[in-house]
Amino acid sequence: MTRGGREKDRDEPERRCIASGESQQKAGLIRFCVGPDGVLVPDVLGRLPGRGLYVSADRALIEKAAGKGLFARAARQPVKVPDGLADLVERLVAQRVVELLSMARKAGAAVTGYEKVKDWLVKGQAATLIQASDGSERGKTKLHAPDGAGGFIGCLTAGEIGLAFGRERAIHAALAAGGLRTRVVEEAARLTGLRVQAGGQLGGGTAMKDTKNA
Repeated sequence: MTRGGREKDRDEPERRCIASGESQQKAGLIRFCVGPDGVLVPDVLGRLPGRGLYVSADRALIEKAAGKGLFARAARQPVKVPDGLADLVERLVAQRVVELLSMARKAGAAVTGYEKVKDWLVKGQAATLIQASDGSERGKTKLHAPDGAGGFIGCLTAGEIGLAFGRERAIHAALAAGGLRTRVVEEAARLTGLRVQAGGQLGGGTAMKDTKNA
């Protein structure tokens, strides 16, 4: 299993994390590139040209790589690392999760609202239960996540879940099985690694822009 919590697929390419030295699936890593101006750029989609530098989707390891000059060492050239790199990566990955969840909603593969989510769970339509990290614990315990890998996502804030559904806040959501659900689960696993703080607690998340119309 990867550091981000995703089950390992033997056929998926692996890359070495420059901070931990461990090799793992690309899905559990954040790719970085060095631009022509020598500035480090997070490539959360894995599409930018150039040589990739990989760090596990783990806040502490990204901060280690930034603070100890590991990006320059791996790139074998001077590298300008943006201030607050871990926060920047977190925002970008959170934005990606919200965008994918919004796509699932538009495709009819995601719902929000306690009653709708409960109905999907009862009928077996829900493959993943999503609950806001800052929602009421008492309210969240009334719903039970489906069994199996990726059955629960708890790293998004109520504002982020709401953003995906075109509302101010949402505490509960559910995803149906399918390709979009797989992508949401994978990106949410990376986001969890970026938000888990000392003691294993989830942080509140950094501010992100409105992406529902992106």
